[in-house]
Amino acid sequence: MTKLLKTQNASVGNLPLINVQGLRSGDARQIREVAEAIGQAARHMGFFRISDHGIDPELIEATYQSARRFFALPEATKRRYYIGKSTNHRGYVPFTEKGDYPDEVNRSYEAFDLGLDLPENDPDYLAGNRVLGPNVWPELAGFKKTVARYYGEVSALGRLVCSALELHLGLPRGAMTDQMSKPISQLRLLHYVRQKQTSDHSSVNMGAHTDYECLTLLHTRNEGLQVMTQDDRWIDVPVDPAVLVVNIGDMLEAWSNGLLRSTPHRVLNLSPERFSLPYFVATNHDTLIKPFDQLVSAKRRARYEPFLAGAHLERMLVRDFPYLRHARNGGMTGHQPGAATPTQNPFETRLNRSTV
Repeated sequence: MTKLLKTQNASVGNLPLINVQGLRSGDARQIREVAEAIGQAARHMGFFRISDHGIDPELIEATYQSARRFFALPEATKRRYYIGKSTNHRGYVPFTEKGDYPDEVNRSYEAFDLGLDLPENDPDYLAGNRVLGPNVWPELAGFKKTVARYYGEVSALGRLVCSALELHLGLPRGAMTDQMSKPISQLRLLHYVRQKQTSDHSSVNMGAHTDYECLTLLHTRNEGLQVMTQDDRWIDVPVDPAVLVVNIGDMLEAWSNGLLRSTPHRVLNLSPERFSLPYFVATNHDTLIKPFDQLVSAKRRARYEPFLAGAHLERMLVRDFPYLRHARNGGMTGHQPGAATPTQNPFETRLNRSTV
C-alpha cells in the first residue's frame, strides 16, 4: 500500500497522492489495493490526487492551448457562443455571469461549458431537457477535435475511479457506473484573472462550494485552489501538472449514506492568471440518488432523502447562473414557474461553521 498512497507535509493537510495505474492492470489484487487507497482517501479527506492516470500530457496541454486561444478572442466574438443563447446550457460563460456566492469579493473568471455531445434529434433534448443535447462549438481551428478528445478520456477515467469506489464500498459491480450510460457530466474550461485593483491576493475569486455531482476530476497548473479539511480548516492544494485532483461531490455523499463526504473548496486570487479543467462526473438525468441498500443498517440508517440527479443539478445551476434565474418560464426541466429560487445547497452546511 505504501507504493500507492503518499502524503504531503502538514502545510497541505496530508493530501493523499495515489498512483492509479493498477486500476488498468487487470490484476485483481492491484485493483483492490488501489481501490482501497482511493476509498480511504475519499472517506478521510474527500479530496485527493491521482498520478499515472493515463491521460496524455500532450492532450492536456493541447486542451489548455485551445482554451487560451478561445478566451483570447474579442469579447464580441466570444459572445456569439454565450451560454444564455443555448437551449441546453452549453457555451461561453462571460465574466458578468455571476453566481450567488457571498464570499466572492473579487470574482473575475470566464468559462466555456460543455457536456456529452448528443445529436440534435436526441429525444431528451427534443423534450426540453436543459442539461442534455448537442454542444456549442466555436469556429476555432482544432478546438472541437481537441476538447472532445479530452472530454472522452477524462470521462472514461471518471468511470474508472467510480468503479474503484464501488469495490471499496462493497457494492455490486456497476452499481454506480451502470447509471452513467447517458450522464449529465460537464467539462468546464476556466480562465481566472486577478484584476489589477485587487490588492488582497488572498481574497476569494470563486466562492466556497461543494460540487453537485459524484466526483470532480480537475487539472490545474496554477496555485489558488483551497480545500476544507474534515476539521473545517482551509488548506492549499499543491500544484503538480502530472496529477489530477479528485474530490467527492453531493451525489456520491448521498449514495454512500455519508461514508464519503462532499468537500467544500474555493479559489483565491493568488495567481494573476489561472486556467483549470474541471470535469464533473455525474449520473444519468433521471437517476434516483438515495443511499445504497448495502450501506444502510440498523446502526446506520438512511441519512438522506431520495432526489433525482438532474433535478439537483438544475436547482444548483439556477443558483449559479443569472441567465437561468431570469428565465421567464423558470428555465429548466421540472422547475415550476413562480417557485422560489433555491439559494442554499443542503450539502454545504459545513460552510456555515467554517474557519480560516
